[in-house]
Amino acid sequence: MTSKTDNPPSYEDALHHPKYGNYPHPPQRDSALPPPPSYSPSPGMYSGPPGYWGQESAYPQAGMLTTIPTLSAGVPPSNQGDMEDLLSIQWESTSIRHAFIRKVYLILTAQLAVTFSVVAVFTFVDPVRLFVIKYPGIYWASLVVYFMVYCILVCCKGPRRRFPWNLVLLGIFTLALSYMSGTISSYYETKAVFLAMGITALVCIAVTIFCFQTKVDFTSCGGLLCIASVVLMIIGIVTAIVLSFHYVPWLHMLYAAIGAVVYTLFLVYNTQLLIGNRELAISPEEYIYGALSLYIDIVHIFLFILQVSGGATD
Repeated sequence: MTSKTDNPPSYEDALHHPKYGNYPHPPQRDSALPPPPSYSPSPGMYSGPPGYWGQESAYPQAGMLTTIPTLSAGVPPSNQGDMEDLLSIQWESTSIRHAFIRKVYLILTAQLAVTFSVVAVFTFVDPVRLFVIKYPGIYWASLVVYFMVYCILVCCKGPRRRFPWNLVLLGIFTLALSYMSGTISSYYETKAVFLAMGITALVCIAVTIFCFQTKVDFTSCGGLLCIASVVLMIIGIVTAIVLSFHYVPWLHMLYAAIGAVVYTLFLVYNTQLLIGNRELAISPEEYIYGALSLYIDIVHIFLFILQVSGGATD
């Protein structure tokens, strides 16, 4: 039990006698305390407690809908229309890429049909076969045309608006490389040519399926492929010098095997550039360049495998 003297003083006593008892009291003021502020709620808000005079509280009324801030408060909220626009843009880019791939493979199919038709004629028709062997100057002329047209196509990528000059140049390039391939094939037996065609077809199909299924990005390995091509060129020069003195005859087959592997890697690289879902990609407008790259890789794979199969059959 406590006595009345232990109770705290009343409001009037504390106001007129500030040193009453041991209780701390606020300082005395000249006038009476101001009345509490009137309750005038704004929509969704109420006036704050003393100490926040004139400020609206951040606490909403009960039953009012609120917006909870998120981590992306600085980003404007996306609505259904924005999402539909994004999906339509993605679908449009995907359809453009698919149309580009179909166009490239259509051109590539026509090129390979011409090339292997010329190779078949040079292999099966004996008068043509003897003619290209007897006049090697045509082969060297086609080699010059091959390099010249290739440089023009690489330096002038992209379609032409008025007249498709790139398609005309691509046709000339295809005929030149087809003649070169047919001339080389005329020096080998028919069995070796058919074996090289079959292996090349299997390699191209396997590489295409691999590139469309794998998640490994080979487009970031351009530097390694450049080094591999330089090494292949050096090995080719050494092989030509060694074989001219009739030393180490198996070195020719080793060089051909390395060349087939290097151009297979180039085929993987160019195919992933064509697909377009990797670090690097070919523009959909450069379908001539895409077909040209794949065509060169496939023909060189065929020629290197032909050298290996021809040496094996001999």
